[in-house]
Amino acid sequence: MAWTVDEQLALTACEAVAAIQAGKLRATDYAATLLARAAALASLNALTALNMEGALKAARRIDALSPDAKARLPLAGLPVVVKDNINTADLQTAGATPALAGFKPKSNAPSVQRLIDAGAVLLGKANMHELACGITSTNFAAPGPVRNPYDPGLIPGGSSGGNAVAVAARIAPAGLGTDTSGSNRIPAALTGCVGFRPSVGNGGAQRRYHDPDAVIPLSHTRDTVGPITRTVADAALLDAVITGDSTLPPVALAGLRIGLPVPLWSDLDPAVEAVARAAQRALGAAGVTFVELALPDLLALNEQTAPITAHETLDDIRAWLTANHAPVQTVEELAQSIASPDVREIFAAILADPFGPYYQAALTTWRPRLQQLYATTFTAQRIDALLFPTTCIPATPLDEIRGSSVVSVNGRVLDTMLAYLRNTDPSANAGLPGLSVPAGRTADGLPVGIEFDGPLGSDRRLLAIGSACEQVLGALAPPTI
Repeated sequence: MAWTVDEQLALTACEAVAAIQAGKLRATDYAATLLARAAALASLNALTALNMEGALKAARRIDALSPDAKARLPLAGLPVVVKDNINTADLQTAGATPALAGFKPKSNAPSVQRLIDAGAVLLGKANMHELACGITSTNFAAPGPVRNPYDPGLIPGGSSGGNAVAVAARIAPAGLGTDTSGSNRIPAALTGCVGFRPSVGNGGAQRRYHDPDAVIPLSHTRDTVGPITRTVADAALLDAVITGDSTLPPVALAGLRIGLPVPLWSDLDPAVEAVARAAQRALGAAGVTFVELALPDLLALNEQTAPITAHETLDDIRAWLTANHAPVQTVEELAQSIASPDVREIFAAILADPFGPYYQAALTTWRPRLQQLYATTFTAQRIDALLFPTTCIPATPLDEIRGSSVVSVNGRVLDTMLAYLRNTDPSANAGLPGLSVPAGRTADGLPVGIEFDGPLGSDRRLLAIGSACEQVLGALAPPTI
């Protein structure tokens, strides 16, 4: 069967693997098509490195396998992009910052290696907000700011912006990003993708996702690797390969009880709220029961945990630099070459470390209280999942963000990072799994995401819930680029 370019670009991860395993699509042809797509869309700045020779070599190895051997590889021939802060031995791991440009660690991160062992093809490294210290991906270092494929004049979100743009723009069917406070879910929401943050603190499953020595860190308490894809089924496929758990419990929408946290539905951009409420109504018509949850202490408790990341970054980055024999060995050296003004400001604060006196209380008092609030809510209200808009506002103009650290939300001027993180940050602080799925598009054509959060360790059930809801909401039309 001869595949057109458009047919190949439209394939989801699950569809691509099935076609390659069945011998209907050559992995080499598919990789070549996506490499050409990446080159043609270089102006989006989605990638910091393109694995031209390596990807084709890996694809040829897949094509040379017998049908039985391909069938044993759950990701046979699947091209993936990996965020530039996740260790890869054959391509740079630079965190999109000048001091680490071109640096190649000695080995792949365990999560990357599991994908490769399952047959995945490393297509390239994804651009990001410099050192993951932001949620816009407006990087001032090469290759420049990541651009939203639905409107290149807008931000894609971050910090895993390159992953989301590569997936949304059909450069790759899947990506591996990281999420500390919302870095997978925010760009997924703003570019019409699925972004998954697995449970943190979930024993063996979490350790299979994340090795702190194999990811340029922000916070060992909160960091995790996670997939960005075009469908929930694709996210579940990558999750199964990484965790070794392929079970996906059956979910019927009728009988599901989903909580609506009032603080996360308040003060929304009207365009975002309209799309999110329409999605809620569609799910309600399909049988979902919704329960409003006041949760008056949610945002205040979350605010008290802020010193955790701010204090842990310094020691965690030092440990990564040392463990990986990086070309710079101190955070001070790293900070001297930071290209983005907002990230320079953050690192100046990190190096001053005014957060130390508040760290223990944040970690041992306030975070457990936040976790208990969630646990009690799920149990007492018999809630299967929480639902809310992933972001309060849609994508904003890139030039405005590069020139200012504030955005306007319903006439109020707010810090850009805090405005975008408001809804994704609390559950990340608590270690819960979170799944952002496309809800629709605004009247201006901008994607809007809604997030499902589940109890700690409920990752596979949350993916099943998201998949069932996705069937009701439908897929977004791809960007016209």
